[in-house]
Amino acid sequence: MVVCAQDPESAPSATPQPTPLTAPPPMKSIPKLERDQLEQNSDPKQRIKKTVELAGLHLSAAEKHTAQSNFEAASLEVATYHALIQNSLTFLATLKRDSNKTRDTYKRLELALRSDAPRLTSMRRITPIEFAVWIKQTEDFAREGRTEALNSFYGHTVVRDPEKTSDKPKQPPKSQQP
Repeated sequence: MVVCAQDPESAPSATPQPTPLTAPPPMKSIPKLERDQLEQNSDPKQRIKKTVELAGLHLSAAEKHTAQSNFEAASLEVATYHALIQNSLTFLATLKRDSNKTRDTYKRLELALRSDAPRLTSMRRITPIEFAVWIKQTEDFAREGRTEALNSFYGHTVVRDPEKTSDKPKQPPKSQQP
């Protein structure tokens, strides 16, 4: 019988490593200067155009911060992007749903969100997990916003077929006799 004795300090650590905590969620807010620029536009088309432009600038700044490994600043830029998109969806929800102009503005927003999705994904992939969860949340929100924009084209015009009810009782199958 062979017994191996091993020094407990030289044994590999079997204690589980703690999972990294996520960074605190960044504040989703629109800077006052940008909010004033948006509220100046009374035309929905111009307002959405300006919102998409500002959101694109914040996303570009977030990409730049991510490339420089300044993840906190990138998170703040992504949060501002999130707030701008949320503001535009809230604004569009107040408009008349059946208008062609409203559908056009939804389409403008949908096209912007479609082009932003790969940018958010590429940032999330190179960001540490503690910050990446917030980028993922914004990515999911943008995807849901895009779905909402696409659904505006279909509205409530879908006609469903009525369920068919048969008044005739089912007859048992006729048995065949030899």
